[in-house]
Amino acid sequence: MTGGWLGGRSPCAADAKMAPVRGAALAGCWVVLSRCRGMTVVARRFGAAAYSSAPAGSSKEGQQEEAIARRRGRTQQFVRSHISPRTEKMAVDQDWTSVYPTAAVFKPDSVPLPVRMGYPVKRGVPPPKEGNLELLKIPNFLHLTPPAIKKHCAALKDFCTEWPSALDSDEKCEQHFPIEIETTDYVSSGTSIRNPKARVVTLRVKLSNLNLDDHAKKKLVKLVGERYCKDTDILTITTDRCPLRRQNYDYSMHLLTVLYHESWKTETWESEKAEEDMEEYIWENSRSEKNALDTLLRIKASENVTKEELLASDVVKNYRNSVIALKNEGETENNMSQYKESVKKLLNIQALP
Repeated sequence: MTGGWLGGRSPCAADAKMAPVRGAALAGCWVVLSRCRGMTVVARRFGAAAYSSAPAGSSKEGQQEEAIARRRGRTQQFVRSHISPRTEKMAVDQDWTSVYPTAAVFKPDSVPLPVRMGYPVKRGVPPPKEGNLELLKIPNFLHLTPPAIKKHCAALKDFCTEWPSALDSDEKCEQHFPIEIETTDYVSSGTSIRNPKARVVTLRVKLSNLNLDDHAKKKLVKLVGERYCKDTDILTITTDRCPLRRQNYDYSMHLLTVLYHESWKTETWESEKAEEDMEEYIWENSRSEKNALDTLLRIKASENVTKEELLASDVVKNYRNSVIALKNEGETENNMSQYKESVKKLLNIQALP
């Protein structure tokens, strides 16, 4: 329903007869749209074109009046009523898992807390939660409250198995599961919820829990270098070369497998190692053992003792332990004192009065 001249024709003398509109002429199918400044805008009830009573000369003013009339007749004026936020309707015993059932952005109308975040302007307080974009940027844990975690655990309980009753101590767990894997998850505000440091995997295992003989253990310690702690007997392997945590875990397990099998190999040059090339001092078949046995056999030649009996005696065992400690640990005050006493007992030397 539009106003204007019929058929888009310009006003002329023939159309001037239809310009004045009276009340009698509006009967039947005509309706009045507006009256302003002596002008009347009418139109047919079923979408007919409107006729205006405006003078022919004021075309621009008439177009403005017609536009106002069209807006008044067509456009509905909507007034949106104010809706109170959800926080004002929440009960004290509100089920929070129904408000935040899954991970979602921060909703100021659903969180009944006076949360503020942002830069305080003019030494004031940070902006409130309403319309705060800073609260929308960061991830939240409103869906991981203690009641929600309890519900998740109760739902997953049917799919879990009971903890083995035999593993009732840390020692038994370490015995059956000697490999320990350590990873770290980070929570930070940034452009991504993924932290590059979370890919790092640390593997720990005690060498005493591995099936290694003396040669394999010494070779493995030589291969790993500083990654092995002699005091705790723990081998630590840290992997961070791959971009994903799963890849670093597989790589650490691969390294442990390769080290284990490589330590059991015996190369041809290893049989040519002399006493000076050994990683630690070995008493068996050493020059100290031979010299001690030869000296004791000469001293006790009249007693007809054998080498096996001498090696099993307490005097020789004490001398053996003192020599090993002195060679491997160094010349400390305690080691020197023990070596002195063991030599005096070995040679049966009494202290002078």
